[in-house]
Amino acid sequence: MIGNVKIDVRDLNVWFGQNHVLKDITLKIKRNTVTAVMGPSGCGKTTFIRALNRMNELIEGSRTTGEIYIDGKNIYDKETDVYELRKKVGMVFQKPNPFPKSIFDNIAFAPRIHGITDPKTLQEIVERSLKEAALWNEVKDRLKDSALDLSGGQQQRLCIARALAIKPEILLLDEPCSALDPSATAKVETLIRKLAENYTVIIVTHNMQQAARVSDYAAFLYAGKLIEYGGTRQIFENPQNVLTEKYITGKFG
Repeated sequence: MIGNVKIDVRDLNVWFGQNHVLKDITLKIKRNTVTAVMGPSGCGKTTFIRALNRMNELIEGSRTTGEIYIDGKNIYDKETDVYELRKKVGMVFQKPNPFPKSIFDNIAFAPRIHGITDPKTLQEIVERSLKEAALWNEVKDRLKDSALDLSGGQQQRLCIARALAIKPEILLLDEPCSALDPSATAKVETLIRKLAENYTVIIVTHNMQQAARVSDYAAFLYAGKLIEYGGTRQIFENPQNVLTEKYITGKFG
C-alpha cells in the first residue's frame, strides 16, 4: 500500500484556543479514491479536511501538532509553501459560493491569479474544467452570463470546476450536497465517482447513504477521535467498533 498512499496522517492534533478538536488522528489515504469522513455534528470532520491544506491556520488561536505527508512530504514543515500547497489541495465548501462574475470569469479567476492571461489558454482551461465538472453541456452557450443565475446544483458543480481549473491533485468537498435537492445531489454524486479517476477525493458528509454510495473508504470520527477507518463496505456491513455500529444504524448522531 505504501506506493499507493497519497496522504499519510500521523498523530494529528488540532486545538482552537483551549478546545482540543482533533485528537491523535492517524490514517493513510490512497490516491485516486473517494474517502468519506463521517460523524455527528461537532466531531471534527471539517477541521480534519481543513488540516489537509492548512486552512485551520486562518482561524485565530488555532494550533496543530503531528505530521501530514502528501506524496512523502510533510506539509507542516517550515519550508512548505502554503500557497503552492493550496494549489495542490483544492477545496469546495458546503454552500455553493460562486463569485458575482460571469461563468467564464469564475473558472478563469484562479488561472489569471497564477499569471495565465492568454485568451486561448484560458478558454481551454474553462472548457476542460467545466467538462470535468459535468457542466459544460449545460452552460457552454451561457459563459458570459452571471454564475449567480445558475441553479443551486449547477452552482456547486461550477465551484468544483473552479477548484479544478488549477489542476489540484487532491479535492476536499465539505458537505457538497447539503444545500441541494435530490436531483442535483445525484448529479454531484455521479461527478464525485468520475473525479476519482484523476483526483484523490475526500468528502465530509453526515449523510450515511451518500457515504455508502460514493466512497471507497470511510472514516468515522467521534468527539475528535478516529473511531474506525476502512473500506466503505466493511465499515457499513461489518463495523469493528460498537460506536460505529450505533452511528450507522441511527442509534445516535
